[in-house]
Amino acid sequence: MAKKIVADAERGHNVIIKAQVPLAEMLTYANDLISKTRGRATYSMEFPHCDYAPNELAEKVIAAHKTAHGEQLVEEEA
Repeated sequence: MAKKIVADAERGHNVIIKAQVPLAEMLTYANDLISKTRGRATYSMEFPHCDYAPNELAEKVIAAHKTAHGEQLVEEEA
């Protein structure tokens, strides 16, 4: 899934941005947001749905899992 801004709006002096972002990219978001806004911004997350990972990313995750658990990588036959 690519990052996608779904909506934005202004409420007084605040800007509200709604976006869809892969969870893996949100893991450091809180620290980045606080740092870049000097602690003035807040955020919230909700889990709207599951989506397929791009093949390249899925292959990396599977390889890392197998390496961490001592499993051999086996190529699937087409």
